Amino acid sequence: MFVTLHSYTEHFMSDEKPLNFIEEIIENDLKSGKYKTLVTRFPPEPNGYLHIGHAKAICLNFGLTQKYGGYTNLRFDDTNPVTEKTEYVNSQQEDIKWLGFQWKNELHASDYFDELYGFALKLIDKGFAYVDESTSEELAQQKGTPTTVGTNSPFRDRSPAENRDLFERMRAGEFADGSMTLRAKIDMASPNMIMRDPIIYRIKREHHHRTGDKWCIYPMYDFAHGQSDSIENITHSICTLEYVPHRELYDWFIDKLEIFPSKQYEFARLNLSYTVMSKRKLLQLVNENLVDGWDDPRMPTISGFRRRGYTPESIREFCDRIGIAKRENLIELSLLEFCIREDLNKSANRVMAVLDPIKLTLTNYPEGETEILTGENNPEAEDKGGTREIPFSKTLWIEREDFMEEPAKKWFRLAPGAMVRLKHAYIVKCEDFVKDAEGHVTEVICSYLPESKSGNDASGVNVKGTIHWVSAEHAKTAEVRLYDRLFSVASPDAEEGDFKDYLNPASLEVLQTAYIEPALAGASPGSRFQFIRKGYFAVDKNSTPDKLIFNRTVTLKDSWKN
Repeated sequence: MFVTLHSYTEHFMSDEKPLNFIEEIIENDLKSGKYKTLVTRFPPEPNGYLHIGHAKAICLNFGLTQKYGGYTNLRFDDTNPVTEKTEYVNSQQEDIKWLGFQWKNELHASDYFDELYGFALKLIDKGFAYVDESTSEELAQQKGTPTTVGTNSPFRDRSPAENRDLFERMRAGEFADGSMTLRAKIDMASPNMIMRDPIIYRIKREHHHRTGDKWCIYPMYDFAHGQSDSIENITHSICTLEYVPHRELYDWFIDKLEIFPSKQYEFARLNLSYTVMSKRKLLQLVNENLVDGWDDPRMPTISGFRRRGYTPESIREFCDRIGIAKRENLIELSLLEFCIREDLNKSANRVMAVLDPIKLTLTNYPEGETEILTGENNPEAEDKGGTREIPFSKTLWIEREDFMEEPAKKWFRLAPGAMVRLKHAYIVKCEDFVKDAEGHVTEVICSYLPESKSGNDASGVNVKGTIHWVSAEHAKTAEVRLYDRLFSVASPDAEEGDFKDYLNPASLEVLQTAYIEPALAGASPGSRFQFIRKGYFAVDKNSTPDKLIFNRTVTLKDSWKN
């Protein structure tokens, strides 16, 4: 929903949340009349799947135009055909929509290849660009260092006519890959290394996923980016702090070409603990089969979080909580986990699932009888989420960890002679237990108090412990995947050696046979539940009616606290 200038001013005068520095800039620009319409863009390169850092940029760019009016473009920065795929374009579109945003125009930098080529010719004709035949090694030497000035290329003083002829022949495919580049003619003594005659076009004979083999020269990011912004009349080009040194070049191109003056603003990128954000490193994990693809639930990709069971609301809330800053910092993964717990606590139905089962037999419960009990779906939901039917019988499955042969101090679960309540059911007392040849407990033998039924307890018996269970006769089986943090250290990029050395070997545990309530038999992929006492789980995309698969989204409590 868009708002007018006077309405957003009135609204945010009364908003208690302080403005971030980008919002302050935008408000001033709109109030002063510098721009009538706010236009932002989200410009991903289609060379991988979007990750949680991109989610922050998406929420910022689209959120600003939702707040102040205007619109946001989606523009794919497809200037490097070597690494780009249509698969990545499709996944990025899906991720943005899943997060709850819709762009006005879908564009590609490749849409502007002809116009960008024309801009390059204009720079050549004005004496601001030249064709260089230096090798990559020679180019690096010419650049100098941050403490020493660069040296001019021997090709720097070619005439505009000669440069135009060579550049047109570059486009025509007369020269080999890497044999020539087009460079901006700026200042080889600039303290800003990026301003030392940067390359703006290179020869690269690669098939482009949209333009095919039409082009054998491609613009560099720094040349395509600002000019694409200008073509689209982007008012506020928002990017991360690593592009601060590039802003001078961004402005230089716009000034020399005398085109719409888009302006670049930078904010701190999202650095999240216990993961990596480099697309190159994420691709390495995928290509080396260290994860199950880009949407592996351990990956920090948006599709990975979606498959794991995260909601778009939780990710938007996380991005809102971390805010927009000018300084880099490391955000704790526990904050993101807090956001999803808060969301799922209100939205996920409660169910019972036994992940490490042992049998519980009720000696005094009628043989062959089934009783239908009632359980609340979600007591935290505004409407309480309704109720469900739960079958109860003589033989149940319970968690192995809920029985202790020799109970510890303050043990309130099952042990010889101890009593607990079965969730939604009865109070039971442990009378005996059975072990196998290896000494493992395989069965707990109990009696139950018929008058202790939940909701109508007339037993007068008080117990401190409550455990969950599933009727053995009615239970359905499922595979359960217990996901944890992908890395065992908070900052794998900051550690010595290869970042892959710090992969968490316990990041995935697969339980082949867990027992679940029969009500879950028809759960569809993407459905989210709270397994009572165990955590939040989502049905995996590869789940079928014949083989249900649940992914752990997050535990009920933060188990990584110091």
